[in-house]
Amino acid sequence: MENEIRTWLADIKQAIEEINFFLSDKKDFFEFRNDLKTKRAIERNIEIIGEAVSRILKLDPNIRIKKSRKIVDTRNRIIHGYDSVSEEIIWSIVVRDIPKLENEINGLLEDAG
Repeated sequence: MENEIRTWLADIKQAIEEINFFLSDKKDFFEFRNDLKTKRAIERNIEIIGEAVSRILKLDPNIRIKKSRKIVDTRNRIIHGYDSVSEEIIWSIVVRDIPKLENEINGLLEDAG
């Protein structure tokens, strides 16, 4: 695996760690919804994840990241269609998709040594 890809995987891991840090342990949607700073911080980290995945795919289109295209599309939608992204969509990504992605990224980093 190329060093750049390892770096971008580490960036994804860091962004996921920050998302987890910004959320309360109980992961309460209503607290999230009412906390503008947390919402923006999480959105920014999702953007970082999407950009890193996009860069990885350009170097290695066969990388094993499930829903990689959807991750990049989500990044683009947050950046370019920010007014069409609901809090519910972001919340769903955080509670349903981020834990799965975290496992995948950890596995890829372990395989990379």
